Amino acid sequence: MAKLHFYYGVMSSSKSAFLGINAYNFNRTDNRWEAIKPSIDNRDSDTNIVSRIGIVTKARALQNLDNYIPAPATQFILVDEVQFFKPSDIEKLVQIADNSNITIFCYGLKVDSNGDLFPASAKLLAEADEIHQMETVCEIPQCTNMASHHIRFDSNGNIIRGGNQVEVGASQYKSVCRKHFHDLYNGKVSLIQICRNQFINGK
Repeated sequence: MAKLHFYYGVMSSSKSAFLGINAYNFNRTDNRWEAIKPSIDNRDSDTNIVSRIGIVTKARALQNLDNYIPAPATQFILVDEVQFFKPSDIEKLVQIADNSNITIFCYGLKVDSNGDLFPASAKLLAEADEIHQMETVCEIPQCTNMASHHIRFDSNGNIIRGGNQVEVGASQYKSVCRKHFHDLYNGKVSLIQICRNQFINGK
C-alpha cells in the first residue's frame, strides 16, 4: 500500500511548480513517474502542465479516470488541478495507491471562489494519507496574513458571488486571507476602500 498525498493551496502558491520540481527530481533518480491533469485545464496548454514561473511538465490530459491505467512500472503519479476531477476519480486514485503500490501526489485548490469545498478536494481531505498546505501571502496590499480563499471579479472589478464552481483562468481572481474574503464577499468593504484605507493609514 502506497501513500496518497494532497497538496492544497490558493492560486499562485506554486503548486504546479512544485509538481514540476518533483518530476525533475524523479528523473534525476531514475524513478518512473507520469503526470495527469483534467482536460478542462487548457489555460496554458492542452497537454503540458505549465506553472506560472515557466516550469513545463509533460502530462496526460484526461476527462476522467474511469479508464485510467498507469503505465507499466510507474512508481509515482503526479496529478495537477485535482479539484476539477470528480469524487469517483479520487476513489480511483485511492484504489491505485492501495493496490498498485504507486505513490500519488495530488495538487489543487481546496475551496472555490464562494468559499465552498470542491467535491474532489473534499473527497481527498477524507481519503488522503497526508495533507499538506502550500502557503502564500494574501494579495491585498500590505496584508501579511496567509491566503486561504479566492475572490472572483468581473471585467468591471465587481465581485462575482455564486455562478459556476469550475472557471478556468486566473486573471479575474485574487487570493486573499480569510478576513479579507469575508469582508469583501459579504460587502462589508470594497477592494478600493481597503487599498485607500491602507494608503491613508500607511499600512
